[in-house]
Amino acid sequence: MLKLGILCSGNLGLSALHKIIKDYTTAFVLTDLKSQGIITLANKNNIPCFIGNPREGKGYNFIKNIEVDVIVSINYLFLIKSDIINHPKKMTFNIHGSLLPKYRGRTPHVWAIINGETKAGITAHMIDKGCDTGNIIRQIEIPIENNDTGADMLKKYEKLYFPLIQNTLDAVKNDTLVLTVQDESKATYFGKRTPDDGEIDWEQGRESIRNWIRAQAHPYPGAFTYMNHRKIIIDKSSISNEKVSNNQQNGEIISANGVTIIKTKDGALRLDLIRTENCIFTKGQILGNENRK
Repeated sequence: MLKLGILCSGNLGLSALHKIIKDYTTAFVLTDLKSQGIITLANKNNIPCFIGNPREGKGYNFIKNIEVDVIVSINYLFLIKSDIINHPKKMTFNIHGSLLPKYRGRTPHVWAIINGETKAGITAHMIDKGCDTGNIIRQIEIPIENNDTGADMLKKYEKLYFPLIQNTLDAVKNDTLVLTVQDESKATYFGKRTPDDGEIDWEQGRESIRNWIRAQAHPYPGAFTYMNHRKIIIDKSSISNEKVSNNQQNGEIISANGVTIIKTKDGALRLDLIRTENCIFTKGQILGNENRK
């Protein structure tokens, strides 16, 4: 049986780790301080667990005397250096939440929804010194439905992460691994998002704004706007057939009679779910950051 080292973070990492330790010998875990579920699971199963940034030799010094055949990275927060990459006897690979080489970087499923994509996926790939640039082992395509949120996509991913890991490990064990070099001409990269990045730009088209909102819906920090200097978080919206005129401003509330409808660059958008409580919308109000000129 293959002996594994696992690098993992967050709920995706925890879900996969639960399954991995049942089927494989897990010699160590590397995770981050916020992933308390992973830390608890490792400790419960007496698996040596390094917590924190592995850079500057800290992670490698923790694992250097622990022999493993394969290192698997699952939703791990940190980029790793060659000391860890080259540690296992056979290989180090990662599961990434996009169809590489597209959407390298952080939160690729969120960026895919924001950009109006109709499909996403997960990729098992070798880890090299770059960011998500290693040779592709296998990919699974996953549709993005019209109303899928970022959280919905992660639920789809969660069901497929462990089967992809199993498939890869079977290929390693049976010496049937086939690698494909990534096509750099098709590569795209998107960076880390923070809660402050979620502000809605009402100068955009209504479908772009709808995608922006659903990509970041609960339990994510959420897309937001301002009304009378108050931050308003919006979790769901839909296209409205309400008529608009050139006399109305983008971001203007053009109807507040039971439902709230906002003027955008190319039509109207209905606000279906507001996270911020006790919001009273009035026709004619302009949404947006009043502090901006």
